[in-house]
Parts: sequence; C-alpha cells; structure tokens
Amino acid sequence: MRGWPLTDILKRIKRAILTGNYAFSEKARIEMEADQITELDVAESILNAVAIYKSVRSARPQRSHRREMLHIIQSTNLNGLAIYSKGRLVSEAGQDTYYFLISSKKAL
Repeated sequence: MRGWPLTDILKRIKRAILTGNYAFSEKARIEMEADQITELDVAESILNAVAIYKSVRSARPQRSHRREMLHIIQSTNLNGLAIYSKGRLVSEAGQDTYYFLISSKKAL
C-alpha cells in the first residue's frame, strides 16, 4: 500500500464494500452482536466515511516479514449511529480482492 494517499485507499475500501467484497472476523461478529449492529450498519458507516481516521501497522508477530496496514474508520450509518471499524484491504496480484473487517462496534 506504499505510495497510496489515504483518500485513494478509502475509495478502494468503499469499492470493495459496494461490490460485496468484504468479510468479517469472528471477533468483529461478536462485537457487532454485543452492540446489536448489523453488517449493513457497518457497510453504511464505511460508505458514509469522509476520511480514514487512522492507519496503523499490524502488530501480529507471525506477519513480521511484511507488516500489513490496518485502517480505522469512524463514521455513522444512515440512522446516525456512530460505528468504529478496523480492517485491512487485501490485494492479490495487484488487484483489490476484499476488505477484511477485524473489528466492528459502536464508537465511543
């Protein structure tokens, strides 16, 4: 993802969401259930986002040879509910394949 401005990354994430190319981790699903939010709520909040709140390098030790970027997005769904999501854009052979949501919950 080097060299991609954050606005371009957000566009790529939104395109992945619009085409249905996204998935949720078990952790994200547990957080969503606890906060009573749906996949649609999370998708709407990402599509409503005007910026990526923050991007950080993954601290997963098994990925030490090449750290992946995690993107944090805080935005509201269409009903105004603030949602926090963290995920990574997965690319294979230079093509974005999907956006994998690691965390999805109500924003504090």
